[in-house]
Order: sequence, then structure tokens, then C-alpha cells
Amino acid sequence: MESTSQRFGLVAESIDGAGVRVRRYRDDDIAAVQAACDDPLSQRYLPMLPSPYTFDDADWWVREGSLAAFERGGGNFAIADPTTDQLIGGIGITHEQNGNGEIGYWVAPWARSRGTATAATRALTDYAFASGYGRMQLRTEWENTSSQRVALAAGFRREAVQRNSALARTGGRHDLIVWSRLADDPPGPVHRVLPDLADGRLTDGTVTLRPLDPADGEAMYGLHRDPDVIAAAYRTGPLEPAEVSRICARAGAHWLAGTRAHLAVLDTASGAFAGDIGLFDLSPAGVANLGYSLSRQWRGRGIATRAARLLSGWALAGRPDGGAGLNRLVAGTDPGNTASQQVLTRVGFTREGYQRGHLPAPGGGRADVVSYALLATDLTNSRSG
Repeated sequence: MESTSQRFGLVAESIDGAGVRVRRYRDDDIAAVQAACDDPLSQRYLPMLPSPYTFDDADWWVREGSLAAFERGGGNFAIADPTTDQLIGGIGITHEQNGNGEIGYWVAPWARSRGTATAATRALTDYAFASGYGRMQLRTEWENTSSQRVALAAGFRREAVQRNSALARTGGRHDLIVWSRLADDPPGPVHRVLPDLADGRLTDGTVTLRPLDPADGEAMYGLHRDPDVIAAAYRTGPLEPAEVSRICARAGAHWLAGTRAHLAVLDTASGAFAGDIGLFDLSPAGVANLGYSLSRQWRGRGIATRAARLLSGWALAGRPDGGAGLNRLVAGTDPGNTASQQVLTRVGFTREGYQRGHLPAPGGGRADVVSYALLATDLTNSRSG
């Protein structure tokens, strides 16, 4: 009977990819491994690494630790510059049963942001499929959007969230996002529902929108303690600090997954945080809910209208024009919230109905909602008119 390592063995000494070489570790890699694995970002997302990561740790990994996976049908490799053959990262596959494998990677600080991990992941995944594997998996932390971009670019599809599946360096457990690629999946990157903003932001010169990030936690917490914001969001009370931190920390992952686009609203001149706006509950039919909130001191200045117009224009614009190419935006307001209704009307939304008992009311019971919608053709007609 064939052993697991014979059936799914990764025996190559070197695999060439697009701008990278995936090869076995060598003794002259030890110093580079030590420097790369002691880097704060490597330590942040690889909690199993010793801290600090010493020369002896790197020596053990290169000479012994990296070799064990080959005996079990997987393998650990260095990522090298194809011109100099110098180490710029590491990548490996852990063999699991039934021809499944899990891939992991890291990139040295001096080689980041140039497609190194994507190229290496593509090369090693293709080699694994040619060696008998049928499914490859990788897992990322919610906050590690760089790794999630690698997964998408390398053809891995987001599948699920594994709750409390990883140990944190500081103790406790946390979730991991699962991505997979099958041997018969089509080549190339995975299609993204929500593309990146062309310049990383949207602006009309007065208001600027940029993706929400972890640093917005304090400002978001203050915003969502406002009683008017709580009532408009149909919540029974303010968001807890931990929930606000989670919303901000995971905003980038949701954007990449195509489930929501959550942005900060800034005053362009001062850079001050004025509120938040987003596309939520995206459907496969290209429909999204538009929602926004402004801090009390920024209301009455036309900022909400500008922000809603900016985001709606991007959401409904076609892909060739740099937009998301959605088909329809919907929004709802409390029947008494005439200010928000005026914002939607000025942007071009059409009132479509009055939904009785549509949402939970902050004080209990059910609340009515006035519903509005905006189509891409509405914007086209308004511009041509």
C-alpha cells in the first residue's frame, strides 16, 4: 500500500513562479529567516513563533523544523528572489487526510507589497494539485486584510468563519476566515463584488469618504452613543466598546468579502471625523442598503447629502467607470425623520412605500419605515436632464 507521503509528496527542490522562486531552505537562509520572523508584523500574525525570534530558532527551523512536513506529504519552502536567489519569505503546506492541504505563508519586511505572497501561493498551489492534492485551504485572521487579498488574488474563495479556532499570543481564542481552492477551479483571481476605491477614497472637495479602519474606534464609539443615531438605527441602546472595535477592525474584511462597504465621513479641510456611511446587506442581485450617521456638530451643513451622493454614485457606476456596478440601492427612514428623507430626495432616491411594523422599535414593539430606492438609471437620467 502507498504511504501518504508517496501519494501526495511535495518532492521538488525548486518551483518557479511569476517573479518568485519557491525552493528548499538552505543554511545561508538562517540570518534572513531570523530577521524576518522577529519582525513585529510577522509576530502579530504568526503567534506560534517564539518571541523574540532568535538566531537559534531560525537555525533549528532551517535545519530541522522545516523538514518534518515532507515526511507527512506536505512541505516547507523558502520564497526566494529569482534573480539573486536570496530569501524573501516562507511558504508551506500541511498535508491533511483525503488529499486536502492547508497552505500558509509569510513575507519578509523587505519584500512586502510587491505580490510576493500571491505569486508563491499560486506556484505552490498549482504544484500541489499536480502532485495529487484535490483541495487547498488557507486561513486568515479578520484583521489581516493583506493575507485576504493574497487569497483572492491566488484564486481562493472565502468559505466560512471558524469560530474560536485559533490561539492568540496574548491568550484566549479568536476566529479565522477559511478560504479554499479546488484543483478544477478556474484559473485567475476570484471576482470581487466590491472593488477598491480608485484613489483609496471618494471626495467632492468638501467631504471625503474613506474605508473605515481600526483607528476609527474611538470616534465611532462617540458617534453611536448619540441618542438620535441610536434611534435612527433602531437599536435599544448604544453599541458596547468591544462591538465598536470589532466593527472597525473587521470593516476591511467585509469589504473584501463583498458583504458591506463601511466608510468614515470626513470634513476634507480639517480631516475631522464627521460620521459614517455604508452599503450593507448586499445581495447577489446587486442590491444594497444605504445607511449613514452624522455627529451632532456636523449636522445641518449638507454633509449627509454630499456623502450619500458620493457613495451612491460609486456604488451604481459601472466597473469600467471605477464603480461597484450595483443595480439598486434602498434606504429606509423613520416616518418622522424628515431631515433624512430630504437627504435621500436630494440625492435622487424615490419614495417607494410605507412599511408598517418593518423593524424592531428602540423602546419595544415594531416601528414603521418609509422606504426609498435609487437605480443606476435614475442617476443617468438626472445627469442627462
